[in-house]
Amino acid sequence: MARRGGAPEVNAGSMADIAFLLLIFFLVTTTIETDAGLDRMLPPKEPPTDEQVILKQKNIFTVQIGKDGQLLVEEDLMDLKDLKEAAIAFLDNGGAVKGDPEYCSYCEGARSPESSDNPIKAVISLKNDRETKYSVYITVQNELVAAYNFLRNRAAKKLGYNMSFTEMEAAYSNQETPDDVKEQLKVKIKKIQDLYPQKLSEAETTTN
Repeated sequence: MARRGGAPEVNAGSMADIAFLLLIFFLVTTTIETDAGLDRMLPPKEPPTDEQVILKQKNIFTVQIGKDGQLLVEEDLMDLKDLKEAAIAFLDNGGAVKGDPEYCSYCEGARSPESSDNPIKAVISLKNDRETKYSVYITVQNELVAAYNFLRNRAAKKLGYNMSFTEMEAAYSNQETPDDVKEQLKVKIKKIQDLYPQKLSEAETTTN
């Protein structure tokens, strides 16, 4: 027999449990998009100094991306497919004469006195317009990094390492690599980076 005299009630005691289970299901099954970006680190903080660093113009390789995606390299128009080779030629030029403190003994470039003296002194200056498409900017960055990787892989081969530089970096970043192997890789990677330091400078953006 039904009870009378009281307001009808809905048993909501299990609703909180159901909501919690739905939340867990959502967190487990949902793929969270990650932002695209560049794997770059800011340079370490240098101690303050009054000494002004002066770079020779020939040690600066200027790359400018227009808002329409056009590429100006050393003030000349260039196709994107030629950028990597041009960057390699600049970095590996070795323009300093023999006997000069900046002479590069391991460079295999044209040794033009009009281009960079040494990969250690060489700087790639990348400048882009504020309206430059992000995809073009990333593609140009990839080409420039590919130029460094080419030279670093070549250096690894010349030094007699049984792995390329990119393979060593991947192995070093792998969490499954034993610590003692990582220590050995760290020394080799540092040695190659000292030969070809990645000096990519991004100047302030401009608008037309």
